[in-house]
Amino acid sequence: PTPTTHRLLYALHASLEYPLQLLSLIVHFDNMTYFRITLIRSAIGLPAKSTNVLKALGLRKRMATVYHPVSLSVAGQIMKVKELVAVSEVDKALTKEEINRERVPDKGYYVEKRAAHGAI
Repeated sequence: PTPTTHRLLYALHASLEYPLQLLSLIVHFDNMTYFRITLIRSAIGLPAKSTNVLKALGLRKRMATVYHPVSLSVAGQIMKVKELVAVSEVDKALTKEEINRERVPDKGYYVEKRAAHGAI
C-alpha cells in the first residue's frame, strides 16, 4: 500500500467503525478496482433514506448488479444498506452483455460431427 492508501485507511478508521471485510476491500484503492454490488433484499417498507441510497447506487430491482469504483463515498453508501446488498471486489467492471453471457448455462451436450445434409 502507498502512503495515500494509508492516509485513506486511517481517515476511514478514525471516522467510522467499518467492518473488517470492507476495510480489506478498500486496501486495494490504488489499483483501479470496483465494487460489484448486487441488491439481494428489497427496500419495500424501509425508510426513505435507505431507498434513496439504493437509487443513488443505481439499484432498483432485486438481483440487479452495478459496478462502482472503490471510493470512500461508495463505501459509505454500501454501509447504509449493508443488510440489503451483497458486495465483492472485482478488477474489471462488466457490461450488461457480459453479465448476461455469464448467466447462460451450458447446453449439456456438444456436437462431435454433423451429418451430411440430406443423408437421413
